[in-house]
Amino acid sequence: PARHFDTRTTEPISFFLSGLEELLAWKPDSNDDFNVSAVPLAKRQPPLHSKRPRTLVCHDMRGGYLEDRFIQGSATRNPYVFYHWRYIDIFVYFSHHTVTIPPVCWTNAAHRNGVPVLGTFITEWTDGERLCEAFLAGGEEAYRAVSEQLARIAQHYHFDGWLVNIENMLSAAAVRNLPPFLRHLTAQVHRAVPGGLVIWYDSVLQNGALRWQNELNEENRVFFDACDGLFTNYNWKEEHLERTRGLAGPRHVDVYVGVDVFARGDVIGGGFDTDKSLRLIRQHGLSAAIFAPGWVYEHLGEENFLHNENKFWGLLAEYLPTHSICTLPLATSFNLGMGTSRFLAGKEEEAGPWYDLSAQEIQPLYPEREGRLSTSCCLQDAWCGGSSLRVQGTIPPGEERVAIRLFSLQMPAPPKLFLTLLYKLEGPRPDEFTVALELTTWDSGTCHEGDVTSLPAEPNGRHHPRFLPAPPPGLAKLLAACNRGSHGWTSRCYELDLQDCSLRDLSLLVSRHQPSPQEMPFTCLLGEVRVLDAASVAASPPQVQSLTASQLWWQ
Repeated sequence: PARHFDTRTTEPISFFLSGLEELLAWKPDSNDDFNVSAVPLAKRQPPLHSKRPRTLVCHDMRGGYLEDRFIQGSATRNPYVFYHWRYIDIFVYFSHHTVTIPPVCWTNAAHRNGVPVLGTFITEWTDGERLCEAFLAGGEEAYRAVSEQLARIAQHYHFDGWLVNIENMLSAAAVRNLPPFLRHLTAQVHRAVPGGLVIWYDSVLQNGALRWQNELNEENRVFFDACDGLFTNYNWKEEHLERTRGLAGPRHVDVYVGVDVFARGDVIGGGFDTDKSLRLIRQHGLSAAIFAPGWVYEHLGEENFLHNENKFWGLLAEYLPTHSICTLPLATSFNLGMGTSRFLAGKEEEAGPWYDLSAQEIQPLYPEREGRLSTSCCLQDAWCGGSSLRVQGTIPPGEERVAIRLFSLQMPAPPKLFLTLLYKLEGPRPDEFTVALELTTWDSGTCHEGDVTSLPAEPNGRHHPRFLPAPPPGLAKLLAACNRGSHGWTSRCYELDLQDCSLRDLSLLVSRHQPSPQEMPFTCLLGEVRVLDAASVAASPPQVQSLTASQLWWQ
């Protein structure tokens, strides 16, 4: 069927639903299998329901379903990718089709990085009025059928809920049923999807008029009260934020104040001035909804996209609380889900552009310190996949080393850890540097390195795992690359024994052999980092059962 497969190439594609009939007629179909997300939502800290202000990203690009609709990837040159997952809480895929089902590649990439994904249910213009009249004015049975279908769709495709956007006038009968519809939809989504969410966009008022309020007020509060959150329109001033904070009370983090990165209308700041808007939002303790950050790609062009993307998110970083990984194993080769070549074990296997967000791996923090440190994606060389992580910086005069924080962690440390690192030093004098990993733990009186008789860890909780020249017996296969790099990559394995500790940060440590009064610039490519719990590594993996293959098409 054309909905599930590209008519030109026969490849499986992601799709949307148009109109009420298509929504109500939808049912699971065997052709759907490609569209079901295979990646469960990773746990992270703090969880979404904590009382910390959140950051929602609403992705709206040229109508949606572009190259990202090809479920098994495409040969796209310079595609749009998002990878600052550590800095955000919720990802919304937006389009102007009635029912926007997020392309599965976005759900896979977001889930792998611990971020829930929402689709969009939108009605607009006169067609929207007719659609709303049909399902809202029609009474309880009609609107319950719609909310049950929306919940079923989210459950079936394994995404996490809906942004609801009613951008048309409503009759008195329709608007009367809107709060009960939202309540029912929210309850259905919560039941069908663990951690599911329904967020309302600031548009229609309780009297049915279409008037964007740019705040939470008595005119739209009834909809906020009926679901998990409100996404405000973009033309607010500081007094709107003050009133919103007062009215929202204990639910102030459930208000996502809209920021249009394209800066359309009368806004505080968009583009590279988006931080001005975020500063005000955070001063009032509210959450933020960053709309169309694809501005970086659409407005500034595809060529220098990765550089501009890092600049855009780097400017916002101080207003974006980051998230910690809270489960092991942690393993990543920093793949962005795109590339100009494909690499395996440091060797270029296939030249040519490719794009497949489902292949994106766990992404690190991207720390920037003006003039002192930058982290970015390197497409020219990689250990595995399409990219490595380039860390460029300087060791200041008189200092021996610098630590670059890659991941924030929050979990109890197992008694024994194995860590692996693949790296490549670039630049004129690579042999003047040593590269290693550093783990920090949260301060506590009980945390010890080694066994009970050994000394407590350094007072700041910094641990430098022991270098393993060869893999321990029984782990030769998993840690095969210990001290055996290839194609210019250096491979290192380490072990660390901890007692009663809680992991805090994983950092890259770049040291120089001789202290010097000069600053020393360095460039290091990271190909892969792994942090493994020794106990679970030693256990044999479960056997795969009942393997089947379907939908085969040989070319």
